[in-house]
Amino acid sequence: MTTFLKSLIFLQDSCLAFISLMFHGGSSEDAAEAPKKLEASINGARIRIDTTWTRELRSFLIVPLFKCLVALCLIISLLVFIEGIYMNLVVLYVKLFKRKPEKIYKWEPMPEDIELGHETYPMVLVQIPMYNEKEVLQLSIGAACRLIWPFDRLIVQVLDDSTDQTIKGLVNTECAKWESKGVNIKCERRDNRNGYKAGALKEGMKHNYVKLCNYVVIFDADFQPEPDYLQRSVPFLIHNPEVALVQARWRFMNANKCLMTRMQEMSLNYHFMAEQESGSTRHAFFSFNGTAGVWRMAAMEEAGGWHDRTTVEDMDLAVRAGLLGWKFVFLNDLTVKSELPSKFKAFRFQQHRWSCGPANLFRKMIMEIIRNKRVTIWKKLYLVYSFFFLRKIIVHCFTFSFYCVILPTSVFFPEVNIPAWSTFYIPSMITLCIVIATPRSFYLVIFWILFENVMSMHRTKGTFIGILERQRVNEWVVTEKLGDALKTKLLPRIEKPSNGFLERVNSKEIMVGIYILCCACYGLFFGNTLLNLYLFMQAVAFLVFGVGFVGT
Repeated sequence: MTTFLKSLIFLQDSCLAFISLMFHGGSSEDAAEAPKKLEASINGARIRIDTTWTRELRSFLIVPLFKCLVALCLIISLLVFIEGIYMNLVVLYVKLFKRKPEKIYKWEPMPEDIELGHETYPMVLVQIPMYNEKEVLQLSIGAACRLIWPFDRLIVQVLDDSTDQTIKGLVNTECAKWESKGVNIKCERRDNRNGYKAGALKEGMKHNYVKLCNYVVIFDADFQPEPDYLQRSVPFLIHNPEVALVQARWRFMNANKCLMTRMQEMSLNYHFMAEQESGSTRHAFFSFNGTAGVWRMAAMEEAGGWHDRTTVEDMDLAVRAGLLGWKFVFLNDLTVKSELPSKFKAFRFQQHRWSCGPANLFRKMIMEIIRNKRVTIWKKLYLVYSFFFLRKIIVHCFTFSFYCVILPTSVFFPEVNIPAWSTFYIPSMITLCIVIATPRSFYLVIFWILFENVMSMHRTKGTFIGILERQRVNEWVVTEKLGDALKTKLLPRIEKPSNGFLERVNSKEIMVGIYILCCACYGLFFGNTLLNLYLFMQAVAFLVFGVGFVGT
């Protein structure tokens, strides 16, 4: 037993020595003081292990490799910074010179012709795809039916994929209620869920009455447009035949629900302010957000309609239409009420879909974009480099790799210098640009940084799954809606039984948090930089997410 313990202790000491030699003692003084060999005597037998090779491995392989990774991250950091500054300069130009869509495109209010009556209004189809949306079905159907538009020129189509018979009955009741008020409302169902949302929308377009419509509006089940939505958006399509899509901005009714919804509000507000508005102004192209948008039916048909090959059918349709030369208009002043996921599990599934889908679509469409001859080379470059490669792939991987792996690991490599501009100045400027979109949340900027770094792990994972087309590439989990966006109590909620604490534990976040915490402790003892303060905060953030104390 004593022999076994001695051997075990020697093995432990050897491992610690190897780690110390590999990751510490980068200076010549440390190297001189380090032992050349590890020796031990067990029952008279002497054991010697030469440690020279570990120092050589560190000097000739590990340190140069780490320097290369740092250099790569510095280059990407500059690219991300330039892209962010460019988008914000475009937005600044729009604000200073008041380049609103009404000044770029022709817009006139819908005319009131006494002789022609409602014939001057085009036929509009409103689609509401839903799946077991018990908490919000009355709100969404009611909001669509209250749109100000002649009843004989409007068709509301509820695409109900619900599997719960009780919810099906509630949908039928709500549709019958509005039908009795004169609304032309249809409830369409299918016997499968093939293609999920894209499949439902595609099936809904096959009905004969759809052929009478000129434009189609899509609202997800938790979206509630203002009554004047159509009057403000449809004229852009009527008077500008080259425009295929008019997209409204989302307004979040439950942003104050918890800290996690506040963080989401900051990120999404920046997405609309910078990415959507700059894309609309500079390239007349941006990604359709999947809801709160009006499509020209002819443009959809020319682009091939809905495809279910990825989980981002909205982006898929937008890219195909954009490659045909159609233009998109983003209306920052037109908002639609929506609900943010307030449960971390629901938010995590949503982020997986939003990161995996674009990466998978990029894999499927890159050659189609390159070979396209209907758009300019500059627009193709914008699509490949800026829209897809940088924003949908590189940003996620860079954020996690640099701020959650490279920076923590740098405490083991004191001889590798990471410049302050990459760790403080550039991130600070990018963060400032993002916070401008939500001024009321400026004081939460530190929490937002830590939150985004944690979520970058899930986005990176989703990106790799999408690019490599691995398992879960087409996973679609409907984002849970709590129906509390408008503080309503329309229907009683049935709480599912919970397994308590273990159900909330997220092992990946805990493992990353422990690693960053170990790096922070190591840096505290051997380093003298402010980096350790960031590492401790980031480690705590990962651990908080890991034990599930986030969201509602």
